Amino acid sequence: MPIPPQIHDQRYISLITFRKNGVPVPTPVWFGEMHDKLYVMSRTITGKYKRIRNNPQVKIAPCTMRGKVTGPEFAATARILPPEQWPMARKTITDKYLLARLSAPWSKADAFFEIEVG
Repeated sequence: MPIPPQIHDQRYISLITFRKNGVPVPTPVWFGEMHDKLYVMSRTITGKYKRIRNNPQVKIAPCTMRGKVTGPEFAATARILPPEQWPMARKTITDKYLLARLSAPWSKADAFFEIEVG
C-alpha cells in the first residue's frame, strides 16, 4: 500500500506501539521514505524497540514535534531491519533531516525499523 498523502512529506509522525497489555504508547519520531515504506531509527534500549520486537502491529499518524496528532491514524506493520540494511534506512533519514547528519546521541542509533502501511 502506498504511503498515505497525510503522512507523505510530514516532518514527524506519531509511532504508536503497544504494550503487552494492549495499552498504546505514542512517540513522535523522524522518518524517511522510500518505495512506499517508512524508515525510523532508534536504539535497542528504548521502549518502542522492545514493544515492536514483541508486537510488530503499530499505528502511525502525522503529528507535531511534541507529539500532538494532526491527522488520521493508519494501521501499519513494523519490522526491525538487519544491520546490512541500516545504511539505506539511515540515508532516507539523513537526506531529510540536517540534525540527523550531525554527531549527536540520536545519530548513534543501533536499530532501524521499516514500516509498511496497511
